[in-house]
Amino acid sequence: MGLSMKNGIQLTLLMGPVVPIPAPRVVMDALDSVQVTTAAGAASGFQLSFQFSSKSELNTIFLIAGAQSTGPATPPLRVMLIVTLNGTPQPLFDGVMTNVEVQAGSNGAPGTVTVTGEDLTKAMDMLDFSGLPFPALPIEARVALLCAKYAPFGLIPLVIPVLFPDVPIPVDKIPAQQGTDLQYIRQLADEVGYVFYVEPGPAPGTNIAYFGPEIKVGVPQPALNVDMDALTNVESLSFSFDPTKGVLPVVFIQNQLTRVPIPIPIPNLNPLQPPLGALPTPIANLTVLKDTAKMNPMQAISKGLAEAKKSQDAVSANGSLDVLRYGRVLKARQLVGVRGAGVAYDGLYYVESVTSTLKRGEFKQSFRLTRNGLVSITPRVPV
Repeated sequence: MGLSMKNGIQLTLLMGPVVPIPAPRVVMDALDSVQVTTAAGAASGFQLSFQFSSKSELNTIFLIAGAQSTGPATPPLRVMLIVTLNGTPQPLFDGVMTNVEVQAGSNGAPGTVTVTGEDLTKAMDMLDFSGLPFPALPIEARVALLCAKYAPFGLIPLVIPVLFPDVPIPVDKIPAQQGTDLQYIRQLADEVGYVFYVEPGPAPGTNIAYFGPEIKVGVPQPALNVDMDALTNVESLSFSFDPTKGVLPVVFIQNQLTRVPIPIPIPNLNPLQPPLGALPTPIANLTVLKDTAKMNPMQAISKGLAEAKKSQDAVSANGSLDVLRYGRVLKARQLVGVRGAGVAYDGLYYVESVTSTLKRGEFKQSFRLTRNGLVSITPRVPV
């Protein structure tokens, strides 16, 4: 069942355990607003707000669903949001319900039911499998194995091999899982400087489980235009520059013969995160990673690269847009161009987070952009 909005936007809500089905009309008629937040380095979340009267069926529908989703033996209630913009359906969110709040109405005003949830990483964080051994398996094989059990949720693993592999020899050490599947995968990602997240799509009902380096290259999304008269497509956009953010990590690699730790500075030379600005972030201070002395050289380098990438994004921007004016849904974890902001701040940015808010008749997005330098390195920004 879809919720039609003006100018060719339609919202479709599907709900159900593991395989969701279209929500009944009573649910769609009561839907008041939708908010979806996607951010790099965090799980995505959603919040659905419904209006109801004391006699409404919503009282029982969500409370029964919420009660069934709390136990580890029963699958959580899956919620999928699909936005059809100009005739093209695209998944806005795919996750599981985590909380239901009911606020009763008063003085004739309707009450509200607020349904909150997280992306499918929540389903990976329910059961503790500590102690499960992985003999002679590289990290990427362990991650693929862990993701395979969530295939019923449409999860497709996209696992990038580790840049500096370290496969333990079984007679020396057999790695074992620690915590839930999600906790263990995130621990492995931290060890090698990778990120792990689940993103809906490309088709509704499928999800990409990405384990790999945070990529800041690719085809940019259409430009965000500021102060360009008829071409302006953002409602607000403000910039900031923090020159004290740049950090040079120093890792220690132990000489096997003398046991003397050798300090090695790790520059931010990551081919997957090229400079987006001509004037790079200045190095303001050093960060000494003392715990790297206990690691082998490959692990130490990975840890240093992970630290280096965190500290370089000194330029940030916060803004908001109307999706109908922009012409498409702005997506997090991708590049986007900015035009009309001046020489220092024009150019390509990484979309760090996006919050989408849908109500009847409007579809707005607020967003945060980051960049590792001032002044655009591209003479033209893709429109």
